[in-house]
Amino acid sequence: MLQAHTATSQERRGVIPHAPLLKMLVPNTKNQEVAVYEAEYVPGGINPRHLHPAAITFHVLSGTGVWQEEGKEPVTLKAGDSLFVPAGTIHSHWNPSTTENLRFLEFIVAEKDKGRSIHLPAKQ
Repeated sequence: MLQAHTATSQERRGVIPHAPLLKMLVPNTKNQEVAVYEAEYVPGGINPRHLHPAAITFHVLSGTGVWQEEGKEPVTLKAGDSLFVPAGTIHSHWNPSTTENLRFLEFIVAEKDKGRSIHLPAKQ
């Protein structure tokens, strides 16, 4: 299923940006930051092949989303479900709905300003 989505476009699309809900230095550390982001995808929205230099936990607030780690079967998450993705894991996620938005939280603890996604080219 990942190939079907990435074959049409490697561009992130249908993602509604939100300011971080929380972004602060972790107390008693030199340069560790904790961040919580709310993400929202319109129907058909996708964040194609990418990775995070830090581990990330996703928690679905509403709608249904599909997450796929490279080399693994896709996982469907619904409201109340969570998924942990280890640092450096190549993955993509998308909203398969044609009518409902997907809303989820991202929880990241990383070196300051190093936790956000790094987009990768399509796999040849």
